[in-house]
Amino acid sequence: MIQPIPTSGNAAAFRARGPMTAEDYFNVLVPAVTSLAERINEINFLLVMDTEIKSFASAHWMEDAILGLKNLGRWNRAALVTDSDTAISFTNALTDLVPGQFKGFKKEAFEEAMLWVQTGESR
Repeated sequence: MIQPIPTSGNAAAFRARGPMTAEDYFNVLVPAVTSLAERINEINFLLVMDTEIKSFASAHWMEDAILGLKNLGRWNRAALVTDSDTAISFTNALTDLVPGQFKGFKKEAFEEAMLWVQTGESR
């Protein structure tokens, strides 16, 4: 399940819990990110992983990549909040590979991640 997290309005934030479905992806995440990109012409994105990363089916990662490619020039800041060091390292490396800034945060740094996604500031 993907649940929206309230933000200041210039970011799309979500919490992933339990098994993910295509309906979660297409009915919750994609519309919010698309609307944000249309409204402010950039994407500030936060995803909190309260589930095992392996619970995302490979199809979801492919769909996520397609969404990212469609809006590649609009990515501004994206944060992944997880306790997986591998996922954090991968997210941090994206900054060197694609437009925008990408950061991984540990779960205890959720507030810092939200601040960074919404403002670009760090504590």
